[in-house]
Amino acid sequence: MSSSNNQTIERQAVSDDYLNQRQLKKGVAGWVLLASLGVSYVISGDFAGWNFGLERAGFGGMLIATIIMATMYLCLVLSLGEMSSSIPTAGGGYSFARRAMGPWGGFLTGAAILLEYTIAPAAIAIFIGGYVHELLGINGPLVYAACYLIFVGIHLWGAGEALRIMMGITLLAVLAILVFIFGMLPHFEIHNLFDIAANPHATGSSAFLPEGYLGIWAALPFGMWFFLAVEGVPLAAEEASEPAKNMPKGIMVSISILIVFAASVLLLVPGGAGAEAMKSSSAPLVGALQAVYGKDSFAATLVNIVGLFGLIASFFSIIYAYSRQVFALSRAGYLPRFLSLSGERKVPVWALIVPGIIGFLLSLTGEGDLMITMAVFGATVSYALMSLSHIILRRKEPNLERPFKTPGGSITSSISLVLSLIALASTFVVSSEAALWSGLFYLVMLSYFAFYSRHRIVATAPEEEFDLISSAESELN
Repeated sequence: MSSSNNQTIERQAVSDDYLNQRQLKKGVAGWVLLASLGVSYVISGDFAGWNFGLERAGFGGMLIATIIMATMYLCLVLSLGEMSSSIPTAGGGYSFARRAMGPWGGFLTGAAILLEYTIAPAAIAIFIGGYVHELLGINGPLVYAACYLIFVGIHLWGAGEALRIMMGITLLAVLAILVFIFGMLPHFEIHNLFDIAANPHATGSSAFLPEGYLGIWAALPFGMWFFLAVEGVPLAAEEASEPAKNMPKGIMVSISILIVFAASVLLLVPGGAGAEAMKSSSAPLVGALQAVYGKDSFAATLVNIVGLFGLIASFFSIIYAYSRQVFALSRAGYLPRFLSLSGERKVPVWALIVPGIIGFLLSLTGEGDLMITMAVFGATVSYALMSLSHIILRRKEPNLERPFKTPGGSITSSISLVLSLIALASTFVVSSEAALWSGLFYLVMLSYFAFYSRHRIVATAPEEEFDLISSAESELN
C-alpha cells in the first residue's frame, strides 16, 4: 500500500520481465526533432477548422479569442518546459499531475489527454477528406481508413523512422504556408476582414464583433485549434536525447513558430478572400487562393497538394502522442496492461492500434466541428490540471532539480489555469452536445479507474516508484 493520502490505491508487484517488455527507444530525438514534433502536432489547425470561429464571432471576435488562447498556451508551455526538464517520462502531463496530486490527479489528467488525442485525429481525418475531395473528388470512409492504416503502420515500423518522416512532412506543410503567405500578401485588403453583417440581436455587435461580446467566448475553441496539442511534446521525453536541456528548447521553439503562423493565416485568409466567404470553407487556405487567383490556379493547386501534408503531419504526430500516453498509463496499470507491450522495434503496438480503431469509428460521423469541440473539452481539462500541477510542485517540492525554470513561476501557470477554465466553459456555449459526449467518455474512464484499475497499479512503474520513495523519505523525516 502507499502512504496515507493514497490509501485507496493498491500497488501490485510484477515480474522482472514486465518493464523489459515495455521499453521505448532512447535518444532518438534532439531539440530540432522535438520542435518539429510540436509544430507537426498543431500545423493542421492552420489549414482547416479555425475558420469556423469566423462564423461564431467574425474577424474581431476570432482575433481576440486567438490572442487569449495564444496567451494561455504560451504560459502553459513555459510551465511544461520546467516540469518536463525535471520529470522526463513518457507520460507527459499525466506524470506531472501524478507527482503533484497522486494517482487520482494523474489519472484525471491522463484521461483528459486521451480524450483530446483520440478524438483530434478523427477531426483531422475528416479535414483530410475535404482536401482530398478538392483534389480527386473522393471522400468518406475509404479516405479515413487509408489515413489510419498508412500512418499507424509507419509508427509500428519504429520511433526514429516515424519521427524523421514526420519532420519531412512537417517541412512540406511549412512550405505550403509560406507559399500561401507570399501569394496572399499582395491581395490583402483590410475591409475584407469585416464583411460579415452584424447581428442586431447580439449584445455589443458591430462590424468588428458581428456576434457581439458572447461571440468572443464562442470562438475560443477555434482559437485553440491554432495551438491544440503542442503540449504533447513532453510525451517524447523518454525517447529524447538530453531531455533536461532539449525538452524546454524544443517546446519553446515550436510555440514561437506556431504563433507566427496563426497570425499570418488569421489575417490573410479573410483579408484576401473575405471573412464571409471563408467562414465555413472546408479548405480555407485553398479557398482563399482560389478566390484571388482562380480555381485552377497554380498557387491554389500547389497549396492544396502540399497543404494536405499539413493535415497529415498533425494526424501522424498525434497518433504518436496518443500511443505514448496510452503506453505510460498502461505500463503503470491505470489502463489494461497489454496496451503497453512493445515489440522488437520498441514501439507500443496495441497503444497505436486500439485508439486508432476508436478514432476511425469516430471519423465516420463526418462531424469535424463537433470533433474539434470534443477534443477541446479534453484539452482544457488537462491544461487546467497540468497548470495546477506546476503550482503544487512549486510549493510541495521547492528543492526539486529544475534545469529550466518557468519565467514568472506560479503566476505564469496561474494565468494558464484561469484561461483554460474559461476555455472549458466555452465548449458548452459552442456545443452542449459535444460537451456532454465528452463528459460521458470522461465518466466511463473514471469509473474504470475507481472500480477496477486503482486496485492494480504497478509498483515498479517509474511514476509509482517515485511515490513509494518519497513516501518512505517523508516517514523517515
